[in-house]
Amino acid sequence: MAKVKVKRKSTLIDMTAMSDVTVLLLTFFMLTSTFVQQEPVQTITPASVSEFEIPEQDVLKILIEPSGKVFLGLDNFNDRAAALDEMLKVHTDVQLTEEQKNTFRLSEWFGVPVAQMPEFLSMRFEDQAGELKNYGVPCDSIDNQFKEWVDFATRCGSQRMKDDPAYDELENSQKRLKIVIKADKKTPYDVVKKVMDTLQELRQNRFSLITTLNEG
Repeated sequence: MAKVKVKRKSTLIDMTAMSDVTVLLLTFFMLTSTFVQQEPVQTITPASVSEFEIPEQDVLKILIEPSGKVFLGLDNFNDRAAALDEMLKVHTDVQLTEEQKNTFRLSEWFGVPVAQMPEFLSMRFEDQAGELKNYGVPCDSIDNQFKEWVDFATRCGSQRMKDDPAYDELENSQKRLKIVIKADKKTPYDVVKKVMDTLQELRQNRFSLITTLNEG
């Protein structure tokens, strides 16, 4: 008896549609993702039982490392640009090129004395992250640039939010720049107090302290 030959069917699958979907998804995530920049210094925060969630946007972060150096972080690009413009109006002896200004605007974290910014911003962008930890924002009574940065950042942030067409519909907590302080547990208390005193001088009485949750 003759064998019945089964007609072979092609096993090839057209992956063109799948490839298009993959490319579209990849493009979407690349355009909508936010890359979090590494903090200038590593800190070990003190423990507490608070479970308050830190906001993810419209935040001014103040980082204090053990030796007392202070760094600032602004998550909003426009606030960084506006605060820098205000600082340069005060420190008229410092001149930055447009390229240096753009480099500053791209950096979420900053903490270099204004007089040293031209030299620092002339470094390669990838080198700045490693060098930033060697500086720190001056916050002494003679040259309190920390106070100036906070003042300009909070005012620029508030103005940006007021310009939002949906401003009246926002909750009160969404109408201001949130301030958070992250200090190493070995940071001297008087350094942290100096930062908080400066905030109170600016009538910024609402701020949060970042701690590590104590689960014990």
